[in-house]
Amino acid sequence: MVFGKIEYLNLLPFHVFMKRFARSTQQSMSMDYKKGVPAKINQKFISRRVDAAFISSIRAQKQKYVNLGIIARGEVQSVLVVPSKSHKSDVESETSNILAKILNVKGEVLIGDKALRYYLQNSSYTDLAKSWHEKYNLPFVFALLCYHKDRTLYKKIEKKFLQKKVKIPYYLLDKASKQTHIGQKEILTYLKHISYNLDIKAKKGLKKFYKEAKKI
Repeated sequence: MVFGKIEYLNLLPFHVFMKRFARSTQQSMSMDYKKGVPAKINQKFISRRVDAAFISSIRAQKQKYVNLGIIARGEVQSVLVVPSKSHKSDVESETSNILAKILNVKGEVLIGDKALRYYLQNSSYTDLAKSWHEKYNLPFVFALLCYHKDRTLYKKIEKKFLQKKVKIPYYLLDKASKQTHIGQKEILTYLKHISYNLDIKAKKGLKKFYKEAKKI
């Protein structure tokens, strides 16, 4: 399996799970990763250079996916619009840039770990997931776990991943902290804001996003 790996902190629990899952499968599943930011992983998935990945919601609409996503049910802390003299999109993102337009929030869009660092150090910003929730009272789905084939495998991954909370080993948490320059405590607090279960309410939020995106 070639998996598109987005190395943002919001997927750290999933990557920990996948390492264990690959080792525990009867066939000792072989994993090969293609790394990149969301916009690049979108391109690699669409061109079939990866078999599966968390794909930006705006690009996942016509793809096959399971009930796993990157979901915020309120504040997310890592998708922000910060003050800027002119509106700037984040080249690493697609969905968040569109979300800013839907909400008519002007400034510079920041996503991922750099956005979380900004959040922890500044007080002037708009949290886009929080603004979405305040406006529509719905979760916001930033990405979906998409695949090209082997639906049974990915449904198994969905079921196993959602069964219980993933505990992140200290050495991996320490490594992530050093790589991102974000404290271990702050990482764990941040991860409490991330949901992965594409439940009925999240699906309603996704449907609303697609409807609003068409108006842009």
